[in-house]
Amino acid sequence: MFMRKSKSGFTLVEILIVVIILGILAAIVIPQFTNASQDARKSSLVSQLQTLRSQIQLFRLQHGEVLPDLITDWTAFTGTTPYGGKTFGPYMQAAPKNPLNNFGVVVQGSDGVSDVAAGSGFVYDYGDGVTGTGRIWGTSDDLGTKIYIE
Repeated sequence: MFMRKSKSGFTLVEILIVVIILGILAAIVIPQFTNASQDARKSSLVSQLQTLRSQIQLFRLQHGEVLPDLITDWTAFTGTTPYGGKTFGPYMQAAPKNPLNNFGVVVQGSDGVSDVAAGSGFVYDYGDGVTGTGRIWGTSDDLGTKIYIE
């Protein structure tokens, strides 16, 4: 009489079924994480814009209704500025970057403008410092050419 040893393990068909199931689950789950990441960047931009808008208004109040010149660079916000015998600022610790495209360049724009120069992170209604509204928007695409309307 021969004794037969039973071999335990998975067959090739069982392994293939498991791999197929894992592939289907990955195809369903990965796009959900991609959308969540983009949504988080959009939320971060909205929060950043709210902070920038409030700091612009604070600057305007402290500097005799004159807007900060963010078109040139961010030094009006990241440094101190004298006005009326007092020194104000800094309004931000560092120059912000748009979380949607990682650009920090600010360009002149106004309400209703939908196309701006490539590489722009923010669009700012500065005017000449007195006539602008002080509103600021972020750009939404990788090229920095479309305004993100939140």
